This record gives sequence, structure tokens and C-alpha cells, in this order.
Amino acid sequence: MQTDAKTAWPEMEAYGWNEEWEKKYLALPTAAKKLAPARVVAQYSHQYRLATPWGDRFAEVSGKYAFAAASPGDYPAVGDWVAAELPDGGSPAVIHALLPRRTSIVRRAAGSRPDEQIIGANLDAVFIVASLNEDWNLRRIERYLIAVREGGAQPVLLLTKADLCDAPDRYVEEARAIAPDVPVFAVSALLDRGRDMLAPYVTPGMTVGATGSSGVGKSTLLNWLAGERHQVVQDIREDDARGRHTTTHRELFLLPSGAIWLDTPGMRELQLWESEEGWQATFSDIEALAASCRFRDCRHGAEQGCAVREALEAGELDEGRYANYRKTERELARLALKEQRAGKRSAKEAAGRGGKSAAKDKKQARRPIVTIGDED
Repeated sequence: MQTDAKTAWPEMEAYGWNEEWEKKYLALPTAAKKLAPARVVAQYSHQYRLATPWGDRFAEVSGKYAFAAASPGDYPAVGDWVAAELPDGGSPAVIHALLPRRTSIVRRAAGSRPDEQIIGANLDAVFIVASLNEDWNLRRIERYLIAVREGGAQPVLLLTKADLCDAPDRYVEEARAIAPDVPVFAVSALLDRGRDMLAPYVTPGMTVGATGSSGVGKSTLLNWLAGERHQVVQDIREDDARGRHTTTHRELFLLPSGAIWLDTPGMRELQLWESEEGWQATFSDIEALAASCRFRDCRHGAEQGCAVREALEAGELDEGRYANYRKTERELARLALKEQRAGKRSAKEAAGRGGKSAAKDKKQARRPIVTIGDED
């Protein structure tokens, strides 16, 4: 969030640069002082667009950076702050270092190999967007809550298209029932309803992300809050009440309020990634019940003194919520097992190569990469 302290790079303050980021930048090796801070505002495969003190520039990571990257999560993502070389002429900028992330939204990337994909970085708040039509799905919202909480940003539930719903308050109450500690707002861009409720989350210097399934109205929200058309929008399909996919890549936009908005493509499926803390926080009510069971290793089946089973039978715990609790628990356990097996394979392959690449094979997703210096 923006501070009143003066920085050496006032040109970047519109993108959220502040005293906190300046301290992180100055902590980089001495060679970094020859570079400039920049923020990743868009990503196109392996090419980036940066906001720099001298305007937008396309960029690539340096060869040393790519060599040191042990996993996809080590590469810059939209919202990241980087140290970049900005050559004169038409040459692309070169990213040499990644400043440590404060928060992130992470999911498991598609494919059989367990890898992470950073959806967005350094977000203060994340709007989990769901539309108030026939595509309403509490279980899907729970999955997004897990991912956002795990990444450290503040989750906010935003229920869009309230103009299509006869009883939006009922859906608000359903959402609050699964997330009593999370703000929930029903809004309508068409009717200009709810803008004032979002004002505290779009103040100068704040970076806000919007995530959710395809067609829930994220691009419409951006255009509404910006007061102009930044993204193309399409109507919902009549056969299944789902919106059509519009956004094709992740990108930062500056809002008139001074906030920075991260627009993301809709996701058909959110596969979780290393989300134990987010999972426990999202299902804290069930975790509390489980802690009250008579037996520590209770499976919540036919055991006597099972507080979870008693709550289910009494109607105090929703069956669907409990089923999603167990489903996501199994999903995370399978992911952990796959990572463990992949780690063993990597160690075995490294040993076969004489151990030369052992360091690169280790998981380093949470370690900030700093690769500053001349190219070989």
C-alpha cells in the first residue's frame, strides 16, 4: 500500500512503488544499482511488458536468470517487481532480479508434472468474483478462498450481476455462511450498484486482483470501475447461464482512484497448489469440530464421540461443504505425494549426472531469485 514517504523513483509510485519496495530493491547486490526498478504489467508466454521509470518496455529474463530458475514459479509474474536493464534503442529490456513477493495467487499448472503457476503477485486484496445466476456454486468459491488465503492477500467475495437476481441477499447470506470472516458484496455494473462498498479496496497504491470462473464479469468490473472500456465483454450463454471467455492474458490496469487492478482470464478449473494453510483457514469450522472428536485419529465415520458426524446429523454442518472439505483434503494429499515422488526422481537423476545439477533440481519456488551481473 502507498506510503507518504518519498522514494528515489517517484515515477513508479503510480504502480504501487513505496518505501517498503525501495528497501527491498536497495538490499539487492551492488550491481543492481546499475539497473532500474520496474513492475510486470503483462505477460505473453516468455515475454513481459514492464512499467519502468521511462515508460512501458517489453522485456525478457537474462540468460543467467533462466539458468538459475528451478521451477516456473521462479519466473516473474504479473504484479512482480523486478530489477531490469533498460538499453537504449529498440532492444528489449532485460530482467536480472526478482524482488521478494509479499503475496501471490498460485494454482497447479496443467500437465502431469506437479508445477506451480503464479496467477498474480503482490496483491493487497483479491476479489473472488461469482455471478448471481444459474452458475452459482459455493463449492467453487471455497476453492478460490483456499488459494487466495494461502497466498496471503485479503479475500473479498464479490457477487456480480445482481440485476439478474431476484433475491441477492439470499446469496450473500449463503456466501457469508462459508466465509464469515470475509467481506461479501453484491454489485451490479449495469445498475451502477455497490461502487461505494468497493471504495476502501481501490485506494491509491493498492493492488487488487480479480479472479474467478470464465464469464463471471471480471472485465465488466474493470470497465465499470475505470469508467472506460479497457476490456471487451460478452453476454452470458443462454443454455447454461455461463459467460463467454473474454480476457486472454493477465494484465495490470491503473484505475482513476489510484489503485492498480489485475485482470485475469477466467479459469475453467482451479487446481490447488500447496494450500494446507489456506485449506485449514477456509474450513476452520470443520477443523474446530474435528479437534473436538473423542479420538485424535477420528475418520468421522462410525466412531463414537465424533463431533463432525454429530454436527452433520444435527444439520449444523452442510453435507456439501463437508464433502468439499474431504475432497480438497485428498487432492492436496495426492499433490504432496506427487511432489515427493518427483523430488526423488530428480535426486536420482542428479546423482546419475554426478550431482552437478542437484542444486537446480531442488524446489526453490519460495526463494527469491537474484541473478545480477554480466552475461556469459
